[in-house]
Amino acid sequence: MSDYPLFQLGKPRFDQNTFFGRFRHFLDVIDPSTLFVSERRLRDSVELLHRFKEGTLPPGVTNEQLWKAQKIKQAIIHPDTNEKILMPFRMSGFVPFGTPVVVGLLLPNQTLMSTIFWQWLNQSHNACVNYSNRNASRPNATSSFVYGYLGAVTSAVSIAVGLNVLIQRAKRFSPTTRVLVQRFVPFPAVASANVCNVVLMRWSELSEGISVLDQSGNVVGTSRVAAKYALTETALTRIVLPMPILVLPPLIMANLEKYAASMRSAQAACPSLGREASVEQETLLLRSLSQTYHPAHTDVCCLQMTMKERRLPLLQGYPRLVLPVHALVCLASFAFALPLAISLFPQTSQISVEKLEAEIARAADCKIVYYNKGL
Repeated sequence: MSDYPLFQLGKPRFDQNTFFGRFRHFLDVIDPSTLFVSERRLRDSVELLHRFKEGTLPPGVTNEQLWKAQKIKQAIIHPDTNEKILMPFRMSGFVPFGTPVVVGLLLPNQTLMSTIFWQWLNQSHNACVNYSNRNASRPNATSSFVYGYLGAVTSAVSIAVGLNVLIQRAKRFSPTTRVLVQRFVPFPAVASANVCNVVLMRWSELSEGISVLDQSGNVVGTSRVAAKYALTETALTRIVLPMPILVLPPLIMANLEKYAASMRSAQAACPSLGREASVEQETLLLRSLSQTYHPAHTDVCCLQMTMKERRLPLLQGYPRLVLPVHALVCLASFAFALPLAISLFPQTSQISVEKLEAEIARAADCKIVYYNKGL
C-alpha cells in the first residue's frame, strides 16, 4: 500500500480505527519540522488545498503534495479561526518548548520556591496550548479557561509542596532515598492537575451534554452520558501522558548516578586504581592482584566491583554533561509519550445507544452513535 493514499480533504491520512494508525497520525501532528515552514510555503499549501476544494488543481499535482500541504496547514492554522497559532503553543511545538519545563520539574534538591515556579510554569504552558488549540466553532466562556487554569495550578502546587514537606519530615528515609523519592513528586502533582484542568474547563459538558452523531454525521441528540465517557477518556489520557515523561528520566538518571557513585567509592577504597584506568589496565591489575592476594582482599573486591559497575565514559570525566544528558533523556521520553498517550482512544469514539439516555435511544434509528472525545 502506498504511503500516500488517495487524498481526502480534512481527513486523516492513517486509519483511525487502530492504535498504530492513530499513533502514526499524531506523529505527523507533533512533527516539529513544521515549526520551520516559511510564510511562502504556508501560503502555497493553503492555496493548493483551496484549489483542490474548488476543483481547479493544475495537472501533475500528486497525493503526496496534497497530504503534505494539509499537514502544514493543520499544524499552523487554527481550523475555526483561520489564524496562525503562536509557535510555542502549537501541537508541533509542545515537545521542543515543553522539554525545558520538564527538565526543570525533575531537577533534584529543589527549594519550595523552585517547586512552585516550575509547577506554575508547566501549567501555564499547558493552559496556553489548550486555549490555542480549543474548539472555537462556538463561543466559549473565558471564565471556564480561567477556572481550569487556576484549578490546575492550585492542585499541582499544593500536591507537589505537600509531598515534598512529607518526604522531608519522613525520618525513615535515608538522605539518598529522600532525594530519589523527591524526583517522582512531579508525576502525581502534574497528573492530578491535568485531571482537575479537564474537569473544570469542560464542566459545562457534564451538565449540558455533548452532541452524538449517527454514521452519516447527523446529530441524533445531546447526551450527558456521552460527555462522561468523553471526559473519562480524556482524563485517562492526561494521566498517562506525564507518566513516561516524569517517571522514566528519574529512573534512568538514578541508574547513571548509581554507577558513578560506585566508581567513586571503588576508587576511594582501591588506591591501586587510577581515575583514568582503561579496561585493559584494569584487567591486568585484577590478574596481578588475584595472584598476589586472596580473592576476598579489599583491592581485588573493589576492582571487581568497579569493572562490573563501570561509570559511563560519557559522564566519567565531564560532570557538566549530566544536565545535557538529563535534557536529552527528557526530550526522548516526551517525544515518545505524547503521541502514545493521545493515541490511546480514537478522536471520534463510539457508544451503544442502549447506554445513553432513554430519549436518545428512542429517537435514534441506529444502534451505535459517535461523539468527539476532545484532546
